[in-house]
Amino acid sequence: MIIEHVHLTIKPEQSQAFELAFKQAQQIIYPMQGLNAVQLIKNIDNPHRYILLVFWDKLEDHTEGFRKSEAYLDWKALLHHFYDPMPTVEYYEPCMLLKKKE
Repeated sequence: MIIEHVHLTIKPEQSQAFELAFKQAQQIIYPMQGLNAVQLIKNIDNPHRYILLVFWDKLEDHTEGFRKSEAYLDWKALLHHFYDPMPTVEYYEPCMLLKKKE
């Protein structure tokens, strides 16, 4: 599994509109091959900062599959105008999971 990790900064006063657009964008990305989950996390101290985590089976599912698809053009049109600055995408792979025993 590969985790796409993106820090997002949204233009001032547009967080609510961004979140509504992101709900629409879920319908664009969910059918993509290799997608496992999408998580949008909001910063509690700065409501214009988010972390986007997208869980893919493999890197190519994002870079070759989604990024080169017509669906990505729709995603881009729906969301990219909210970003300031444009974010950098990083990729991670899980190496350890620690769970608290109950």
